[in-house]
Amino acid sequence: MERILWFALRDRLYGWKFRRQHPIGRRVVDFACPERKLVIELDGGQHALRTEADALDNLDGVLETIRRALESDPPPLTPPP
Repeated sequence: MERILWFALRDRLYGWKFRRQHPIGRRVVDFACPERKLVIELDGGQHALRTEADALDNLDGVLETIRRALESDPPPLTPPP
């Protein structure tokens, strides 16, 4: 799923620059658009197979949700606890 989403982000969300395996502090996120402070993290572990199939069945919907997040006002930042 990660590879498919990576190509879709690059090819279908024109004008937005994403990074893959982007470090943020001590963590590494699957995808990030630093310009919009947007992070995309794919589920892993034992439930990943069903989640992956769901996302593949609705890749257009996934990309539309990401596009809306890119175009909306970002939520206010709150300091970590």
